[in-house]
Amino acid sequence: MGQQEKVATSLAGAVSEEISASLAPVDAELERRYPGDPGTRQPVHTVYVPGDAFAAGTIRSWGDQALAALDEHAPDAASFAAVLGLPDELAEPVYSRVRAKLEREPIEDLRVDFEDGYGPRPDAEEDATAARAARLIAEAYRDGTAAPYMGIRMKCMEAAVRDRGIRTLDVFLTGLMEAGGLPDGLVLTLPKVTYPEQVSAFARLLEAFEKAHGLDAGRLGFEIQIETSQSILATDGTATVARMIQAAEGRATGLHYGTFDYSACLGVSAAHQASDHPAADHAKAVMQVAAAGTGVRVSDGSTNVLPVGPTAKVHDAWRLHYGLTRRALSRAYYQGWDMHPGHIPTRYAAVFAFYREGFEQAAARLARYANRAGGDVMDEPATAKALSGYLLRGLDCGALDIAEVARLTGLTRADLESFASPRRGDLTASAK
Repeated sequence: MGQQEKVATSLAGAVSEEISASLAPVDAELERRYPGDPGTRQPVHTVYVPGDAFAAGTIRSWGDQALAALDEHAPDAASFAAVLGLPDELAEPVYSRVRAKLEREPIEDLRVDFEDGYGPRPDAEEDATAARAARLIAEAYRDGTAAPYMGIRMKCMEAAVRDRGIRTLDVFLTGLMEAGGLPDGLVLTLPKVTYPEQVSAFARLLEAFEKAHGLDAGRLGFEIQIETSQSILATDGTATVARMIQAAEGRATGLHYGTFDYSACLGVSAAHQASDHPAADHAKAVMQVAAAGTGVRVSDGSTNVLPVGPTAKVHDAWRLHYGLTRRALSRAYYQGWDMHPGHIPTRYAAVFAFYREGFEQAAARLARYANRAGGDVMDEPATAKALSGYLLRGLDCGALDIAEVARLTGLTRADLESFASPRRGDLTASAK
């Protein structure tokens, strides 16, 4: 043993206490505004179905149509891989997992649409459709046929449609309560938000519903759709979307980019309205920075190029959708919109390939970090958080199995979750 070092200090304990006291309001503000990711599952996509088209068999129908598209246009792993450019080692694992996913859980998140996809209808008709949506969703959760997440997109808070949107939401939520209560996977989407005050108003609306039914405060959350230039940049030059998150008072769960409304708002011609347009990249980058650390998740938009028609045309649409999805994943947009059953084979193919191709390297790096082993990369706690988050997302969607993750990492799911959601202050601490 070497000589024991003498430890000396110069500052009185009161100095540290005074500094801590002065920063207590900042500590509380950080905890309130930046609680971190909630650690719950994030769906890889959201499927929008018009209110009048939604039926008890919608989810199964989408899965069956997607499987039929594979049978017709890519009946085996080799043909599917050739279309998408998958390497040989991923062809069979991805294809078999895509088919299994379409049979088991074809849709991860479904939104019954009462906005653009539904349009203006007579009040009595929309009332009946909203009540029907509540009944069908409640039944789906009871009989086990529901998607993990389901809900509605109401009309926006602009004056022309505000009352109709509020009534539709009320009819829908009241219907759920009368059918047994709000399901855990309930999600609400507020479209075309331009001012933080609209978000505040929607939060008050949900608070009023909670009080009317004796629900816990904050039980109802919602997604904010970013579809206008004003939602990104306010007239005073500030980032409106950051103010929207705060205006939600803890109820915001997601920011969803609206590809076509936002593009049109900026004057982008129809032929160039796409999720990889520079205007889209700018908007999503602002959304991503505004949401970081708040627990609010960012979702990409959709493509309107549908995989329908002859095989050559379907393959072209699949390649486009696959490429856009892979592009989004590399930019940390882990969710997007799908508009047609033919999109979900390539959604899952892109997601599964993304997680499987980097799985072994991520698992090895996390195992070395957890075991304090050496290697050619010196990872920090923040990187361990990213690595474990990557593996957890792969597990949640079905790209990975817990057995293979445990085999390569030596870690349980609980271990992964502890790395992915460390307590505030632990990011600079050593791994256990």
